[in-house]
Amino acid sequence: MCGYAILNLLINIIKKALGEVNYSVKTVRKKPKAIELFAGAGGLALGIERAGIETLGLVEYDKDAADTLKKNRPTWNVIHDDVANISPLNLNEYFGIKSGELDLLSGGAPCQSFSYAGKRLGLEDARGTLFYHYAVFLKKLRPKVFLFENVRGLLTHNNGHTYQTILDIFSEAGYAIQKKIMNAWDYGVPQKRERLITIGIRDDLVNELEITFPAKHDYKPVLRDILADVPKSEGTRYSDYKRKIFELVPPGGYWRDIPEEIAREYMKSCWDMEGGRTGILRRLSLDEPSLAVLTSPSQKQTDRCHPTEARPFTIRENARVQCFPDEWVFCGRVGSQYKQVGNAVPVGLAFEIAKEIFIGLENYSCGNYHSFQSKIS
Repeated sequence: MCGYAILNLLINIIKKALGEVNYSVKTVRKKPKAIELFAGAGGLALGIERAGIETLGLVEYDKDAADTLKKNRPTWNVIHDDVANISPLNLNEYFGIKSGELDLLSGGAPCQSFSYAGKRLGLEDARGTLFYHYAVFLKKLRPKVFLFENVRGLLTHNNGHTYQTILDIFSEAGYAIQKKIMNAWDYGVPQKRERLITIGIRDDLVNELEITFPAKHDYKPVLRDILADVPKSEGTRYSDYKRKIFELVPPGGYWRDIPEEIAREYMKSCWDMEGGRTGILRRLSLDEPSLAVLTSPSQKQTDRCHPTEARPFTIRENARVQCFPDEWVFCGRVGSQYKQVGNAVPVGLAFEIAKEIFIGLENYSCGNYHSFQSKIS
């Protein structure tokens, strides 16, 4: 076969192949958008980012925490201000988004007892509390979904009236609610830390947008899994007196595991208190998860001594337990850094929840696109 004939054959093959191509219009969907209130040092925001959701703005009052966010994510829109100064504004103009367009409002407002809790006065029940401003954001922006996280104790605070008032306000704002107590240890975090997770879906979307809580992991990590090669960092120390006592406590033990006369002298008035007092002189074990990371590393009734050394955890060790990346820098003095780490939502837990929200939003977007395509085809 001559070269000309070969060329014609190739052209015909190519034409035939092109004729069989089924062209379709591909759509490039933008990332879901979120706004976060009470952002702290970024535990929740990091999990949301890792899940593929873009943050339009993060509001944080504490300067050190806001500086932490800015230092680690210079491109984030970090708003260092009191949320009470932001909520009265035209939020749609402020964030450049129309009402109903925002995909996710996230955050966990501290919830003091409400003056009129239980009297069903709607948003007025929450006036004067930080939750009030979260609710105002919700009513003004009308996000498709909200994520509200808080401590387990909110369920029973003020005999349950506080949380019930919150749920009433969410419902009145037009959201269907689902809630769950989640222990971070069940979701890949080496820490026993329970959080009350409340998720709301806007009423007009409940038949189209579904969000499920994440499934528990098969393996539950322990401190041995994460304490190797932790970067050096600052940390507080025990007094010589307390350090020598902790040297007597075995890993996984507490005050009952040392001589009674030494424990009695150390505990003083706590010796006569009721209950197990298991937080006193508590030393963690490499074969157990951490207890909940606290904002202060050395309180008498909530000790968390290092498993192999007679000292509290360093800032970076606590950050590992909270699943922060090693490169995440905390700003401020040592006490402020401990506080930022202790107040954070574990990044791993935040990611697991945000991933399910992302999946729900993506499925909703796909459904809307296919519905639109069917109407125009």
